[in-house]
Amino acid sequence: MRTLVLNAGYEPLGVVSFKRALVLVMNEKATIIEQVEGEPVCATSRVYERPAVIILTRYVRIPGARSAPVTRRGVLRRDAHRCAYCGGAASTIDHVLPRSRGGKDTWENLVACCLRCNNLKGDRTPQEMSWSLRLVPGAPRGGQWTVRGVDRADPRWEPYLALAA
Repeated sequence: MRTLVLNAGYEPLGVVSFKRALVLVMNEKATIIEQVEGEPVCATSRVYERPAVIILTRYVRIPGARSAPVTRRGVLRRDAHRCAYCGGAASTIDHVLPRSRGGKDTWENLVACCLRCNNLKGDRTPQEMSWSLRLVPGAPRGGQWTVRGVDRADPRWEPYLALAA
């Protein structure tokens, strides 16, 4: 069981185990705002609700910009598993500017691609193939991209992740 941790301003910070979340609640550093019904946690002196979402009582400043790491799963998710060239179901990723020509593994250079288009394109650019991209690739934004473990998200997290988008 995992718990979504929100900053005092309702900004998603991360996902922790329910045990770590319960320790934060017991030390009065966080408050439970969503709980798992019917699954209480019994302590020696008290019964606590099992937290699904907690909010910190004090604002925590996060230094630097938080960006999502580039992953195959992330690129497919960003492009909704649709091929950037034909619009079909995508199962692979493609470098818009091929790696052999200096293309990097960045959000701006990677797109979701179906196997057929990926094989046809090979080591060429979309311009050389007279193809156009159906989307402009870029880094994703929003809380659902900066919080780890969101692919296995609890449905109770959705309203809080949507606030950060």
